Amino acid sequence: MASRVVQTEQVRAELVAHAPEGVAAGRPVWLGLRIDHAPGWHTYWKNPGDSGLPTELNWQLPPGYVTGTLIWPTPRPLPLGSLMNFGYEGTLVLPVPVTVPEGPLADTLPVRLQAQWLVCKDVCIPEEGSFAVDLPTRQTASADTALFESAFASTPVEAADVRASARVEADAIVVTLAGLPTAWAGQRLHFMPETPGVIDNAAAPQARWDASSWQARVALSAQRSAAPGAMPVVLTTDDARAGVRVVLPIEGPWPPLPTPGARAAGADAAGAGTSAQGPPATTPISLWAALLLALAGGMLLNLMPCVFPVLAIKVVGFASHGNDRRGLLAGGLAYTAGVIASFVALAGLLLALRAGGEQLGWGFQLQSPGFVAALAALFTVIGLNLAGVFEFGNVLPGPLAAMRARHPVADSALTGVLAVAVASPCTAPFMGASLGLAVSLPALQALSVFAALGLGMALPYLAASAWPPLARALPRPGAWMVQFKGLMAFPMFATVIWLLWVLGQQSGVDAVAGWLGVLLAVALVAWVWTGSARARPGTRAVVRVAALGLLGLTALWATPALRTLPPAGARADATIEGESRWQAWSPARVSQALAEGRPVFVDFTAAWCVTCQYNKRTTLSDPQVLEAFERKRVLLLRADWTRRDPEITAALSRLGRNGVPVYALTAPGDGTSRLLGEILSVREVLEALQTLR
Repeated sequence: MASRVVQTEQVRAELVAHAPEGVAAGRPVWLGLRIDHAPGWHTYWKNPGDSGLPTELNWQLPPGYVTGTLIWPTPRPLPLGSLMNFGYEGTLVLPVPVTVPEGPLADTLPVRLQAQWLVCKDVCIPEEGSFAVDLPTRQTASADTALFESAFASTPVEAADVRASARVEADAIVVTLAGLPTAWAGQRLHFMPETPGVIDNAAAPQARWDASSWQARVALSAQRSAAPGAMPVVLTTDDARAGVRVVLPIEGPWPPLPTPGARAAGADAAGAGTSAQGPPATTPISLWAALLLALAGGMLLNLMPCVFPVLAIKVVGFASHGNDRRGLLAGGLAYTAGVIASFVALAGLLLALRAGGEQLGWGFQLQSPGFVAALAALFTVIGLNLAGVFEFGNVLPGPLAAMRARHPVADSALTGVLAVAVASPCTAPFMGASLGLAVSLPALQALSVFAALGLGMALPYLAASAWPPLARALPRPGAWMVQFKGLMAFPMFATVIWLLWVLGQQSGVDAVAGWLGVLLAVALVAWVWTGSARARPGTRAVVRVAALGLLGLTALWATPALRTLPPAGARADATIEGESRWQAWSPARVSQALAEGRPVFVDFTAAWCVTCQYNKRTTLSDPQVLEAFERKRVLLLRADWTRRDPEITAALSRLGRNGVPVYALTAPGDGTSRLLGEILSVREVLEALQTLR
C-alpha cells in the first residue's frame, strides 16, 4: 500500500514537498524523494560509473500538472576495488519542479510516486516503493523546506564564466578549464562525466594547475561505447558542497570504438581482464567472423535441451506433410522466417532498451517471472493439444479457425517464434564472443549478427524441407501419427516443470503453488471446452463462462506472488544452495580475494540457462575439478543472473559478454581473467588451473 515513507534495512525513503508560496500557477512548487542511507550504503547518480543504476522516479499527478527534469545534487566518487562509481551516502533529496495549471484548484493536490533505486554496500539490492501524499494547496509552511534548500545548495553550479576546451589525443581527452572557483586552485578535482561509457572512471586524471587554469589528461575507457561531440561533466573537490557543471566541446577525431574483447591489463574487480587463451578468446573479432560464429552457434542451438520441445512440434509437422513436397518446403521457409524475424525483433528490443540506459543482456525476457509464468501456461496449452484434450480448431473463433486452415504455414512461422522464445537464453558454443561484439556495433550490423544466429538455428530444418531424399524417406501420414502426437505432449509438460522450477528460483514456492493452480484451471477450461461441445447452446455457454471465470479468479489470486523478490538466502551475503565451496559473487569479494593473493573463479549463471545447470551438475561438481580448486586455493563465486541484476550485467559487459553461461578465472597480481568455454569440460578447467602459479 502506498504511503509517504518506505523503510527497508538499507534506506528510509520519504516523499517530500516544498511550496513556499502555496500551490498556484506561476509559483515555485517542488516535489522530491528523500533517501536516508544506512551507514556504509549508497545509491547512484545519473551516471552511476562503472556499475550501479540511477534512481528512477515516476510521478502521477492530476491532469494539467507537469513535472520537470530531476535535479541531481553533486555526487561523490565511490571507489570499490578497481571500480569507480558516482553516487550518494547519508541524506539525499532528489528535487523535481512542478508546473501548476491555470484556473481554480482543489483544496489538496494528490501526489503519487513509484520509485526504484539500487542500494549497495558490499552487495547490491534493487528496491522500490509506492508513495502517496495529499498536499494542501494553500499551505505555505513546510517541514521539508530546509531539506530542499540544502538540496539546492548542493546542486552543481552552471559555470557560465568557465572557459573550456577539450581535444582527443590517442587514448585520452586533454582538458583545459579556466575560470573555476578561485578557492579550488591547487586542489585535487574529481572529474565526473554525465555521459557514461567514455572515460576510465577509476583512472585519476593526470592534472596540474597553471595559475588559475586547470589542465588534465583524462584516460579513455578501454570499453568505450560513445564518441560525443560535447560532454557535460561535474567537477568538485574533496570538501566542496556543490560542484561546477561544464559542457566540454570535444574536438576529434575520435579513435574507433574498441571491440568488447579489447582489455586493459588489470581490469575491474568483477573479473574482467585480458585473456590470453580459452575458447571465447578476448582478442577482437571482425564482423564477418562474428557472423560466421553466430551462424555456427545458431545451428548448435538445436542441440540444446531447452529447444527439444520445439523440435517435437517440428517433427510432428514434418510427419503430417508426408510426401507433400510443396507443403514441406513452405513450412520450412515459414519456420525460417519466423525464427529470423523473432531473433531480429528481440535483438532490436534489447538494443533499444540498452540505448535507453537499461542494464540488460541476452535472455533478458526470462529474467521476468511474469514472462516465465506466461510461457509455462503456453506450453501447458500446447501439451494439452498434443495429448488430444482439445483441438485448436474447436476453440478458436470461426474466422481464425478458417484462416488457420487456409494458411497452415502460419503455424510453422509461429513455431519459429516459439522456438526463439525458449531457445534464445541458451548460449551455444561460439556464440559468446559474437553476441558480445554485436551489442557494441551500429544497429544494422548488430541486427545482422542476430539474423545470422536465427538463420543458423533454422538452417537444418530449411535444408531438410528442401531436400528431396528426405521427403521420400518420410513415412506416409496414418493412424500412427495420433499416438506419436500424444507422445510429443510429454516434452511439453517436462518443459513446464522446468519453467516452474525457474519461477521458484525467481519468486519462491508461493509463486509456484499459485501458478500450478492457474495451470490446473487452464487444463479445466480445455477439458470443459471440448466436453461441452455437444451440450445445448445455453448450457454450453454457462459452463464455459464459469470455467473461464474460475481461470480468471485463479490468475488474480496467483499473480501478486510473481512480484515477490528472491529469498534473502539468495543474496550475495550468503552461500548458495548449501554448497559450502561456493559463495555468492560480489565485486568486494573478488577484490578482497585478489588482494590476499587468491585466484577467483566466477560462474555467471541463471536458473533458466539449461547449459549452466548442466555444467554445474557435471564439470563443476567433478571431484577432480573441486580438488584442483582447493589445491590452488581458488575462491569459487557464483553470480546468479536469474533475475535482473545490474551489477552482474555490467560485469558481463566488461568481459565482452551479454549472456550466460560465462566462466572467468582471474589470477592475482595483474588481475587478468581467462574466459572458459560455454560448455565446460573437466580437461579444460584443469588445464586453466595449471596456469596459476
